[in-house]
Amino acid sequence: AEGRAGAGRGADRFLFVALGTGIAGAIGLAGGVEAGANGFAGEIGHIVVRPGGRPCPCGQTGCLERYASAAAVGTTWAEESGRPDADAADCARAVAAGDPDAARVWTEAVEALADGLVTALTLLDPGTLIVGGGLAEAGDVLFRPLGAAIERRLTFQAAPVLLPAALGDAAGCLGAALLAQDLLQHIPQTTEVRT
Repeated sequence: AEGRAGAGRGADRFLFVALGTGIAGAIGLAGGVEAGANGFAGEIGHIVVRPGGRPCPCGQTGCLERYASAAAVGTTWAEESGRPDADAADCARAVAAGDPDAARVWTEAVEALADGLVTALTLLDPGTLIVGGGLAEAGDVLFRPLGAAIERRLTFQAAPVLLPAALGDAAGCLGAALLAQDLLQHIPQTTEVRT
């Protein structure tokens, strides 16, 4: 949906990354999405960015989503702030208000995210990088430091255009509808009439 009707409209090659409970990704190619040989293409959340780090339910340790998902930021901020009900949005507001503890938690997440994204950029070479999901709702609080962190890590890679997702919560439903439409267009039509 983001590739065809949202922030990636018109982009031939893009990487979409959703920062929510976990971190998901989609590799956009020429109007479609690359599924991979086994349907797991785009699982950027399970790129190991901190070897030997936090355990992940996938069985690895140090996965990106354990550091940079909205859930991870919320959990870390709840622990740091001493507020068990705090979430990533609370952390983002505290960062915007100048809280140094929140800034430290946020910076850790942004640095991990940049490490994972640059790995993906190196492998996929997309022209456009679209970031969505709950954490992206922080706007410039996320995009300014993330853009700078990515830029610092690039050596030979071309910097992609970094864009916030445009469709918000509607993206999943719209994407499913577009997929259904595509599938229906490929069903063979018959002229035989049965009585």
